[in-house]
Amino acid sequence: MATPATLLPASSADDPVQTIRRFNRFYTRQIGVLQDHLLRSQFSLTEVRVLYELAHRHNVTAKDLCRDLGLDRGYVSRMLQSFEAHGWIKVVPSLDDRRRQLLSLTAKGHRVFDPLEHRSTEEVAAMLARLSPRQQKKMLAAIHDIESVLGPSPLPAAPYVLRQHRPGDMGWVVQRHGELYWREYHYDERFEALVAEIVAEFVQNLDPKRERCWIAERNAENVGSVFLVKKSSSIAKLRLLLVESSARGLGIGKRLVEECVHFAREAGYKKIMLWTQSELAAARGIYKGAGFKLVGEEKHDSWTRKNLVAETWELAL
Repeated sequence: MATPATLLPASSADDPVQTIRRFNRFYTRQIGVLQDHLLRSQFSLTEVRVLYELAHRHNVTAKDLCRDLGLDRGYVSRMLQSFEAHGWIKVVPSLDDRRRQLLSLTAKGHRVFDPLEHRSTEEVAAMLARLSPRQQKKMLAAIHDIESVLGPSPLPAAPYVLRQHRPGDMGWVVQRHGELYWREYHYDERFEALVAEIVAEFVQNLDPKRERCWIAERNAENVGSVFLVKKSSSIAKLRLLLVESSARGLGIGKRLVEECVHFAREAGYKKIMLWTQSELAAARGIYKGAGFKLVGEEKHDSWTRKNLVAETWELAL
């Protein structure tokens, strides 16, 4: 029989149990989970949690959802059946084990979920805007402390999430490409200017149904990016794949490319093209692993480097 945990002694003003219960009541009011429907939508909190997992995880199963979210199997099964009937999710058997059913959001599912995620981001941003930088830092430090005390150990296998871009991300993409490619390959500021042009064109001409940016986030910090943009009605372009050196080895680059391929198929493209450099060995390995084929090479002397070789890769969908 397990030994009961020892609680801190209660003071005249408070005790640890009541302090935690009071905080729970306070925070649930702050984020609106006491309402019947979350984020002014048709969905409950649990339904939004499941949609979030499906949007941000690759090859997830119903068993995974039950285990990781602590949900009843029958309840999850009924929920997924409803999602599938609405055309929000796709269910396919695993190539490794046909008994495993892999779940993912369809393009229609993303059109339902993405506004919820955007709305949630806006609400949290509005809450943070009421705080000074010092107060924000203090609150985030407290959140990290709670996570470190109550969180599972060891860390989950994929300690990162993917999300769509939000204000501030585009500046980060330009800055980190400029800094990282200068440090690792000595590409000068003209390369950073090229990235800025690509980013500006994406924002100004965004077609949300056929174009997307993914940001990889770990420990509340951006650690990766990729863009899928429209070249023509049948051809998409993969652009600006980047993974911070601190987050390499976690499969983030591979996952970002997989998300591009999946989205391109759902959007109806017939082919994805990309342009890269022959010296970017890690990126080339990811593209090759995803099924891209090298179809062209061209020497150039851009960004203060001599004898660079630009490569064009393609993937038929």
